[in-house]
Amino acid sequence: MSLLMSPLSGLNTLRDFIRYGASQFLGAKLFYGHGMDNAFDEAKFLVLQALNMPADLDESWLNCALTDSEAKRVAQLIEDRIRLRIPAAYLVGRTWFAGMTFIINEQVLVPRSPFAELIARGFDGWVDLDHCERVLDMCTGSGCIGIASLQAVPHAQIDLVDISPEAISVAEQNIALHGVHDQVRAIQSDLFSHLTGERYDLIISNPPYVDADEIAAMPAEFHHEPMLGLASGQDGLDLTRRLLAEAADHLTENGVLMVEVGASDIALIEAYPELPFFWFEFEHGGMGVFAINRSELVAYADELSQRKR
Repeated sequence: MSLLMSPLSGLNTLRDFIRYGASQFLGAKLFYGHGMDNAFDEAKFLVLQALNMPADLDESWLNCALTDSEAKRVAQLIEDRIRLRIPAAYLVGRTWFAGMTFIINEQVLVPRSPFAELIARGFDGWVDLDHCERVLDMCTGSGCIGIASLQAVPHAQIDLVDISPEAISVAEQNIALHGVHDQVRAIQSDLFSHLTGERYDLIISNPPYVDADEIAAMPAEFHHEPMLGLASGQDGLDLTRRLLAEAADHLTENGVLMVEVGASDIALIEAYPELPFFWFEFEHGGMGVFAINRSELVAYADELSQRKR
């Protein structure tokens, strides 16, 4: 019998529902890969977000009782998470990234990039934070990386670019949510096609990078995400090849390109053994993010152009 069809007696407080949700998630053998990596954190996120409570809620509030309507809403979301295998962030329509709230839906990926840690670290010295005037977030999705980058470069102008009009709509909602219209704009473009003449001090990108084998083996939760944001050819590098070949024309003289390729990092190194990629290390999870200077892209421009698909 489902929770909704059975009495809710015995489940009263936030703590009760978080505990219950975690227990049910463990029993259902869900997959966690959309911002959370375990059943307890997934349940806590779902319960708190369902009740419009902050992620850093003081522990004392966990003893507060839910109203009947709140209990039914939370119970429904717990059931939907299990039955439909929909990531929790999609069920509540928002998530956290780099300490900020973002609106999302199934037209954009659930934010989970290690760029959040890199932003908190001020891009590890690769960017002159005081003189970084323009930043491009390519393949922006919800706009989370570009908007969050204002934490490191608060005076910069940010362009959010995506090929998907639906993603651009979500990015525009997040621009409004954070009140950054004066610094951030969203542009629909197939990579650099609508950015003629535009140059940036920093280009950051979390493009599609999942290879064909990994796409075929993905858990059910990933099938709720847009394939446009995941798949990138047989080896996962179709979009990255284009970025490497075209980015130099859109970087300032001392500009930097930073790209996340995740588990496709090995394939990238094998495909471009001569390129001097710098690979970041992360303390809080994540992998496969490289940086490369414009000057290095220019030095290998002929090779990059020949290998572009």
